[in-house]
Amino acid sequence: MAFFLAIDVGGTKTDYVLADDINILARTRTGTIKRMRTDAQTAATNLDQALVELTSIANVAMSAITRTCVGTAGETVSLVTDWLRESITTRVSGKLILVGDVEIALDAAFHGGIGVLAMAGTGSNVAGRKPDGTLITAGGWGPALADQGSGHRIGLEALRAAFLAKDEGSPTRLLDAILKFWNLDSLDDLVAFANSHPAPDFSRLTELILHHANTGDPIAASVLHREGADLGWLVRLVLRQLPQDPPPRIAFTGSILEKVQPVRDALIASVQSEFPTITAIEGVVDPIAGALWRARSG
Repeated sequence: MAFFLAIDVGGTKTDYVLADDINILARTRTGTIKRMRTDAQTAATNLDQALVELTSIANVAMSAITRTCVGTAGETVSLVTDWLRESITTRVSGKLILVGDVEIALDAAFHGGIGVLAMAGTGSNVAGRKPDGTLITAGGWGPALADQGSGHRIGLEALRAAFLAKDEGSPTRLLDAILKFWNLDSLDDLVAFANSHPAPDFSRLTELILHHANTGDPIAASVLHREGADLGWLVRLVLRQLPQDPPPRIAFTGSILEKVQPVRDALIASVQSEFPTITAIEGVVDPIAGALWRARSG
């Protein structure tokens, strides 16, 4: 019997599934094993914990695995990919397939078919697949260069917009709310904290910003709309390279597109301003389902 391992490496967590040809036998989650987000020792500890748990639940040894598919953000970064290749191949038998996290999410939605996938969590990315299987991507260049619509960008841009509102004398409750959230005493403390190295995790502000947008804060609402529209622009860039007869569908994944409805709504509105017949799949796809499909398909 063949056994397959699927791994979805996120910025804060990693999901694992062990399956045979038909059934999922075990599933678990650990902290991240992405080397841009954690040190090598912590990543190794998390990976070992997961493999032990999967083996215990499924009663399948890692030496019995036929193929493993790993989807990860930062698949073009050698620090990430080199560590994953070495660490997984020394622990798990069989062939290793290493692809981007947006690609496994695309496979979860379309199983190798035509479509567009927008991903927004801590970071963001957009990918589409042509009829010949060629992948097209937009965005995904990391927090300093892209990540439109991501939790990182939402938090950072909300801070920037709140300070600009202060300079303009425009009303917003965001500064006081962020001070309270981060347990800071003054704006000087907030300025120092926001500009510290390493930088704080701006994505943690997303839920707070959504709350204030939903309760009428115009600055918070404008940030969410702008980030959704910016991510929608990337979707449009990908759609322009795909055949439109029939119109391809858009699928979503990631915590922002699952839970932050204003971003999702602004993305769809942006796309439909250029492609009015495009429709979006309800809900979000589970990327690890795409990793499992690819591991099984080879």
